Amino acid sequence: MDNGNAPLKLGLLASDAPEARLAEAELRAGMPFAPADQAEALVVLGGDGFLLSVLHRLLGANRPVPVFGMNRGTVGFLMNHYTAEGLLDRVVNARRFRLVPLTMEAETILGERLLSPAINEVSLLRETRQAAKIEISIDGKVRLPELSCDGVLVASPAGSTAYNLSAGGPILPLDCDLVALTALSPFRPRRWKGALVHNYSTVEFRVLDAERRPVSAVADQLEVRNVASVRVQSDLSRHLELLFDPDYALDDRIFMEQFQC
Repeated sequence: MDNGNAPLKLGLLASDAPEARLAEAELRAGMPFAPADQAEALVVLGGDGFLLSVLHRLLGANRPVPVFGMNRGTVGFLMNHYTAEGLLDRVVNARRFRLVPLTMEAETILGERLLSPAINEVSLLRETRQAAKIEISIDGKVRLPELSCDGVLVASPAGSTAYNLSAGGPILPLDCDLVALTALSPFRPRRWKGALVHNYSTVEFRVLDAERRPVSAVADQLEVRNVASVRVQSDLSRHLELLFDPDYALDDRIFMEQFQC
């Protein structure tokens, strides 16, 4: 990360977790930080959930500054290990990974339309005891006339190790041009588990019998109830950047996940 001769202006954000607040106090005691809205890179303390919320804020502000996360939460798959030593050098020498967000356009049974970005996945989930019935189209062509299931999701490469992996979906290399389409507890067709789709394609879901078999749509942390249809695309016009220590970067973690037994 080349900043000429000027020192890199780092911003610092921490979650409300006690471990994150203690780490924030330790870091602020050791070096100055710029206001977050003026920083050239952000240091984020917390877990994956807090990091996702920060990334959504950056998307909303159209301010894709690089983000260097340090784990002061639970899982921390998207985070570096925490230490207060050599922070500026770690950020300057970090490896960059570009994340392309998804965009969800959902229409409810009442005709309301909502648009939301998603960094990990967009998921459709049944709201009642009855199975959802969903038609799936790719680029305007119906590929599956009726999927009877608990739900279905579209995951980005960065999100493929999250809910998608728990649902039995594939782990995607971070730099691939694909998204994962994964069924959640499919009943009919029983053998259909999902598909890999180019990230320039549009995935459309139409909820069949939407009033009697209601379905919600979730874009990361935003839920829309009683949807009639959902369209998901990769937003190739925007991107986010995560920074990782060279000896333990995100692509290494994804590779390790592929060989865990």
